[in-house]
Amino acid sequence: MHQYVATSYSKICVPVLLLAALLLFESSAFHVSITNRRETRTFGFLDDLFKPTEAEADSPPEPEPEPEPDTRDPVEKLFNFFFGDVEQSPQGLQRFDSKRFPEQYPATKTEWAEPLANDIDNENGPILSYLPKRFRPMLKNTNMEKRDMVLTFSAKTDGWDYRKFHERLDRQGASLVVLQTNDNQVVGGYNPKGWCGYGEYRGSIAAFLFRFEKGPNNPNDNRPTKLCKVGGAGLAQLDFPETAISFGSDSLVVPLNGGKSAQSKLGSYYERFEDGTNTLFLNKGSTQLKDVRIYTGVYDEGEYIPFSDAEPFALN
Repeated sequence: MHQYVATSYSKICVPVLLLAALLLFESSAFHVSITNRRETRTFGFLDDLFKPTEAEADSPPEPEPEPEPDTRDPVEKLFNFFFGDVEQSPQGLQRFDSKRFPEQYPATKTEWAEPLANDIDNENGPILSYLPKRFRPMLKNTNMEKRDMVLTFSAKTDGWDYRKFHERLDRQGASLVVLQTNDNQVVGGYNPKGWCGYGEYRGSIAAFLFRFEKGPNNPNDNRPTKLCKVGGAGLAQLDFPETAISFGSDSLVVPLNGGKSAQSKLGSYYERFEDGTNTLFLNKGSTQLKDVRIYTGVYDEGEYIPFSDAEPFALN
């Protein structure tokens, strides 16, 4: 036992004594004088080991690079502190973002899509005519932005009948509704999940309403005012077999029950205009229509159409 303690003690003491001797040597007078043409300098053993070269001593220090601004939100900073930086492609998987899944985010009001090659100028074309160029820009950051769309339903052609509406549009996927009023307004909405006629409340945060209007800020009437979904994704569209169009329960309703009327009351499900106006129709809650025109996407034979069936487990 005593022998083990003595051996351990010697293993600890020897390095300590060597370090003490080195420090003593450094602080003593055992220095080497080096003389050159300009000056005489004295270097100790450690000084010579770590002294800078003449080039390093004469050159000015490099400026520190400016730190990049930290744009992370507090939650992301806290996550990074405990778990490290977020990987862009963990295990080769692409992250969930607005580029890959645009309709998981509210509609944009500041970006506009470019027309596609098949888009047309005529806004009153026949059934199966392509989408007019005027309507394409508002589809930026939607699943329809880069997909051709065609006129699938026209009340003038198919009748003001909700049964014909569902016959034409059920299970066709995302749809763009364009209403032409008797006082020459053009209003409507984008329904990202379309209709199935199963009696569902179909939710989508990407749904929006729109109105084209001329004015000092929009002299060519070529950019609509878009109104986003509010209050979460729920009740973006009421999809019932005994009626037709219903954005929310009252934001834009076109029953197509034989009449040509439409109603609008904004605020509960879709936002109001910036000046507080709470209707799509020139400061009145209802109007009469010339036509209801609805465009749907063009899909190849056998291609899957998103949201073309019921959503039995949806919470919205």
